[in-house]
Order: sequence, then structure tokens, then C-alpha cells
Amino acid sequence: MTSHQSKTGLALIVLTLLTGCSPEPDSQSTPSPTDNSAATAQIQNPGAPELDQIVNATFSGLYQHPITLTDGRWEGEPYAAGGASRPSVGLIPDSYLIGDLDGDDAAEAVVMLWQSSGGSGVFSHLATFVWRNGEIVNTGVAPIGDRVQVRSARIDDEQIILDVIQQGPGDAACCPSQKATRHWSLSKDTLIEGQAQLEGQLTLADIDEKEWQLVQLDRNGPLPESVQVTLQIYGDRLAGQGPCNRYFAGVEAGNGPGEIKIGQSGTTRMACPDPLMPLEQKYLKLLAGVNRYGFMMGKLALSWQSERKHGTMLFTLGNQATKSNDADNSN
Repeated sequence: MTSHQSKTGLALIVLTLLTGCSPEPDSQSTPSPTDNSAATAQIQNPGAPELDQIVNATFSGLYQHPITLTDGRWEGEPYAAGGASRPSVGLIPDSYLIGDLDGDDAAEAVVMLWQSSGGSGVFSHLATFVWRNGEIVNTGVAPIGDRVQVRSARIDDEQIILDVIQQGPGDAACCPSQKATRHWSLSKDTLIEGQAQLEGQLTLADIDEKEWQLVQLDRNGPLPESVQVTLQIYGDRLAGQGPCNRYFAGVEAGNGPGEIKIGQSGTTRMACPDPLMPLEQKYLKLLAGVNRYGFMMGKLALSWQSERKHGTMLFTLGNQATKSNDADNSN
């Protein structure tokens, strides 16, 4: 249920109660049992908790005691007095799902959480929430794994289904390569994972022949909504539309899964005013420093390193691309 639907339902409840308590002076009528039943049903089943409510929710299952988020984040006490390392948990952006997981016609909300102890590992978890007796209740928590990449997430046939890139045989902890489809069901307030379906190793074929649209240059650099930047890979060629010009470059897989090498970019020669040209120059510079590819909540993540700085560009999937002339043109 969307936020708009929830607000509309609440408005109908309030209107029903107000008209029931304020009849016309000459009227002897009272709300019918049917009207009362409908209002009661709406109050008892308000739909799934919304994300802006879950950001301050309490849940269990990660530690020996429940923890409560504040604006989507929780931090525990340092492991050592005066130390910097401490347990921390937060909501993963863009991980909110709604669906009925247990067949009771009441929708659950599903989010993903990251958990860190201050080291290099970042573990992710699923968590489900539902309304009960007017309160948001956490009904389940289940581990996903360390540095697992999520290609897509959905609820289907009362199951949470994730398409992921996870650690395979011989993978370093930093660099998962195993493609898998995993699914969880909710039973008696417990998330139960079924048998995963393994689907081979991550390759450039998983991102080529698709049109990707840039949404973020780095963690603190969302792309202005008025600017559109695209990227397409076809075999050993890469091409797209920059903030001003079309661009093209060579591309090849690196030595290991998830590694990528992008050559020096060429562009058309259209002149554009500020801020488009500086933005284009920055994008092409970061693109030349890309050394890894992966996924982050359904988005293509290209990790770059430039002048002792590093970051990640994020792209959303657009329509299936048709082959660009620039992909075959290096002039």
C-alpha cells in the first residue's frame, strides 16, 4: 500500500467518525453496522508500515538485546573505552518492499540492513515489519551475507526473492563473483531461507547490451536531474551520451571477476556552457579510473580511483539499448 493510499484511507476513517458523532439536529439515524465494520477493518489493517516509520523502529536478532534505529541508524558503545570501533547498523537505501508474506491478507514491509563492527566486513540482513495492535512489530530478521551485492529484489508468491552476487569458491571477501537467486519465506515470525539457485559467475555479459543511466558520480555527488548521462557496452566497445557530447572508449574485462579496464575516451566536439562542460570532464576522468563493476540495490556500480581518491558511480537500468554507431566508431 502506498503512502497516498494510507493517507486516503485514514482520511476516510476520520470523516466517518466525524459524521457519526455529529448528526444533523433533526436526524435520529446512526451509522450502520456495515459502516462501522468498514471503519474498524481499516483501523485494524492499516497496511504495511511505511519507510518513514521504520526508520525509528525497534528490532531484534542481530544482538542479544533489541536495538532501536534513529533516523535509520543505530550505534552501540565503543568496544574499548575511547576507541573508534563500535557496532553500527543502518537501513540500506532503496531496499523497501511491500507484500503479503504469510497469507493473512495483511501486507508486511521488508527492508535491508547493513551491520558493521568497524572492520572491513559489512554484513547485510533482511528485516520484516508489520502493524499489530497499533504498533510496528519486527516479525523477522535473516542474514544475507558479507558484502553481498543485490542485483534485484522483489516479493512474489509470498516469498522475498533476491538476485545477488555473493562469494563463490575461492573468492576474496572483498570481491564476490557467484550469481545466485535466493528466497525467504515468513513462518511464525521467522524468516526461513530456501535452497539458493546458483547461476554461474559474474561477467561483462551481465551488463552489456543494456542502456545504463547515471544517477550518482560518487557518494556525495548526485547528478542534477536536468542532466542525462548514459552508458552502453557492446563487446569491447563502450559508448554513451555525456552531459554535453557523445563519447566512446575501449573496454575489456580485468584479470578477475568484477574487474574492468576502460581506455581513454574520445568525444564529439560540441561546445556546451557551464556547468555541463566541467561536469563532462569530471565524468570522463572518473570513467577512465574505473577498475571494478558490480551492483548496489539493482543499480550498476562502477568503482573508480583517481588522484588518491576513490568512489563509486551508480547507474540505473534504462530500456534495452539499440546498438549505437559510436560503439563502432573510434574517430
